[in-house]
Amino acid sequence: MSDINPIAQVLAAIAQYDTIIIHRHINPDPDAIGSQTGLATILREAYPQKKIYTAGSAAPGLAWIGPQQQVPATAYPDALVIVIDTANTARIDSDHYQEAAKLMKIDHHPNREPFGDIQWVDAGASSSSEMVYDLVTYSDNLAISKAAAAPLYAGIIGDTGRFLYDLTTARTHEVAAALLRTGIDAPAIGRQEDQFSPQTGKLLAYALAHVTVTANGAGSLIMDQALLKEMALPAGREQAVVGFLGKLSTVDRWVVFTERPDGKYRVEFRSKRTPIQPLAVRHGGGGHPLASGAVADSADEVQQIIQELTDLSAAN
Repeated sequence: MSDINPIAQVLAAIAQYDTIIIHRHINPDPDAIGSQTGLATILREAYPQKKIYTAGSAAPGLAWIGPQQQVPATAYPDALVIVIDTANTARIDSDHYQEAAKLMKIDHHPNREPFGDIQWVDAGASSSSEMVYDLVTYSDNLAISKAAAAPLYAGIIGDTGRFLYDLTTARTHEVAAALLRTGIDAPAIGRQEDQFSPQTGKLLAYALAHVTVTANGAGSLIMDQALLKEMALPAGREQAVVGFLGKLSTVDRWVVFTERPDGKYRVEFRSKRTPIQPLAVRHGGGGHPLASGAVADSADEVQQIIQELTDLSAAN
C-alpha cells in the first residue's frame, strides 16, 4: 500500500478514469444506497463527460433514495470500480467488479478484509455517506448540490438511527447541518425513512409478540421462511425488525435471525452498550462494536448464538 493520503489517491483515480461504476453491498440499507447515489450525483455534476453508473440489484424499498442501473458488461475492463459501504468481497452486489481496470474501496466498517488497489477506510465515521461529504471537502473540484445532499442525508440518518447510535459525533452533526443548508427537506426525508407499510407493521407486531428477552437484557427473534412468505414483504424489508426491537426498554443487546432459502440464517446483532462484535467475528462475521452481522449455518448454531449472547455481561 502507498503512503499517499488515501483521499488523494481516491480523487486522483476519479479524475483519471472516464468510466466509473459504483457498487454497494447486497441487501442494501439507506447508507449503501445513499452514499452510492450521493457520490454518483457529485461525480456526474463535476465530470459531465464521464460515464458514471450505480450498479446493483433492484432495491424497491429504497428506490426513493436513488435508482440502480443495468451496467453493460463491456464497461468494466476500462472502468474504475468504487465499492462503497461494503466491508468484504462476499457482500459486494455483483461479481463484475472483478473485471475492473482499477478497484477502490470506500468504507466506514473496520477493515477486516482489505481489498482493492486503493482503500480509504474510516471506522470512526458514522457512515459512508459522511465519508462522501468529507471527500468533497478535501477536493477543489467537487461540490455538493441539493440533489446530492438528499441521499447523503438519508444515508447518515439511516446508519446513525437518527443520531442515536454510538458513532454519531460532533462531525456527524456538522455534516448534517451542511447538507441541510443546501435546501433539502430533512423532515420529509426522515418521514420517508421512518414510515412502513401495513405489511411491515404486521411483521413488527409479530416481532414484539415473539421476541424473547432474558432477565439480563439479551433479546432474540427467529424469522423462518414460512413467516416471510406469509408476510409477503419486498425483499430485504424484513430487516426493519432489527432496529425496531431496540426500542424495547428491557433490551440491552439483541439478535435477529432471518432464515434464507438455502436453510442458513442471516444474523444481525445490535446492542445499546455491550460490545457484540466479538460474537459476530466468532461466527464468521463482523461489523461495528454495537452493530454487526454474520451467517449461521444451522438451527443448532442459532441456538448457540442465543446462548452466547445471553452469557455476555451487560455493560453498565
